[in-house]
Amino acid sequence: MIDTTSDTSAPWPTDLHLDQAAKTLSLTFDNGEHFVLTAEYLRVESPSAEVQGHGGDQKKIVPSKRTVGISNLEPVGNYAVRLLFDDGHDTGLFTWTYLRELGLTHAEKWDTYLKALAHRGLSRD
Repeated sequence: MIDTTSDTSAPWPTDLHLDQAAKTLSLTFDNGEHFVLTAEYLRVESPSAEVQGHGGDQKKIVPSKRTVGISNLEPVGNYAVRLLFDDGHDTGLFTWTYLRELGLTHAEKWDTYLKALAHRGLSRD
């Protein structure tokens, strides 16, 4: 995980756009980084304890989220956003640092998720 909580020079979001039809969240940072993250990816990588566990190596593999969408965004102070998913999940706070990490490590995290699904005989559908 990228830790920029104490780094005042960490990139700051300048634009956040939810496209409910495309089921994507677009983020642009002041350093020019731009990421388009699917609702499915955000749901299966939610920072909530339900997904990440309560510490250590307890991450849960969340299947059957291919069609999940984001119904709403709720700002949390000036450091995060709560994503309300249309499957009822709404407990994770996505900090700007974590959203940036998800963008930077998308290929690696997505590949790990797909392999974990296959290993367990689970599906995205």
